[in-house]
Amino acid sequence: MKISLDTALDLKIFSPSEPLGILIIFLGLIFTGMIFYIIYAVSTNKESLEDKKIRTKKEYLQKEKIGKLFPKKK
Repeated sequence: MKISLDTALDLKIFSPSEPLGILIIFLGLIFTGMIFYIIYAVSTNKESLEDKKIRTKKEYLQKEKIGKLFPKKK
């Protein structure tokens, strides 16, 4: 007694011409697009405006501290 997979589970509902298959393909395309966007965003290393402000402020404070340690002779 052999039961084929086709009779135990109707696999036709997952075909690309059925609504569930179309939904699976659509979700796959969205997921793939998100992955490629994340890879692109990480590889370009774009800073947010807040990160730039914080970095600029830290650099200014660092220069100020160095200036106090080594004052210019006049």
